[in-house]
Amino acid sequence: MAEKTKYKMARYLRKEALPTALCPGCGGGTVLNAFANAIDQLKLDPRDLVVVSGIGCSAWIASPYFLADTLHTTHGRAIAFATGVKVGLPDKKVVVISGDGDLAGIGGNHLIHAARRNIDITVILVNNFIYGMTGGQVAPTTPFGARTTTTPYRNIEHPLNIAEVIAEAGASYVARWTTAHVYQLIESMKKALQVKGFSLVEAISQCPVQFGRRNKMKEPAEMLRWFLKNSIPISKAKNMSREELEGKFVIGEFVNRQRPEFTEELNKLIEELTGQSGPGDENAD
Repeated sequence: MAEKTKYKMARYLRKEALPTALCPGCGGGTVLNAFANAIDQLKLDPRDLVVVSGIGCSAWIASPYFLADTLHTTHGRAIAFATGVKVGLPDKKVVVISGDGDLAGIGGNHLIHAARRNIDITVILVNNFIYGMTGGQVAPTTPFGARTTTTPYRNIEHPLNIAEVIAEAGASYVARWTTAHVYQLIESMKKALQVKGFSLVEAISQCPVQFGRRNKMKEPAEMLRWFLKNSIPISKAKNMSREELEGKFVIGEFVNRQRPEFTEELNKLIEELTGQSGPGDENAD
């Protein structure tokens, strides 16, 4: 019997972390697959990466699953830790992978100000509309009218539009896709990893166990069909009213621009004040 062909992306996974602890049908595996493909297609050496996560289901994508130097941090503080890594090791490609509750809820202030500072880190924010690991509570991204354990009748708050907020805050690159748009997700991750400055890829992801079953979508495929039915390209969304966009997912690239980057500006300042090159400067002694 011929030996089974091994999955090519498996070389980017920690074998001791398998089999997966993610719930059946979770979109986290799709995001991990997309990230591994982006790294592979760019031919990036995982040894040049530092992958940072916070706490939550999506934080597992970085730690323990991805085979690179990883930093599993406290809840809501992934970007703060990643900023320290980037300032101390500016030659490293620093990537944060975590969920909407961790990055946009508890860590929302860090997310906004990292974009404002334009720190050269890539954030892959997995948005499943809910606090999935801790019991299915309402999140800042939960759609209006949706049910969660803490909004059992319906959510009366409007969700935070993460990609739009981070684009306005000053990031160099921002995109949003769903796990039903895998190829576009991979391409945006590749662009984000190559941008100089703060980059964010928001990956809207299915959570059939906590979000789906409370909102009449118990099967993962039902959530994926919901994504496809309600996704609006950003070019079309620009000509639609706020009322028309209620409950829709605006997908595509929001910004792709060049701005001064925090770490480079910091090292320039250090050199101006001391006459010495900062860490990572190839002209340093």
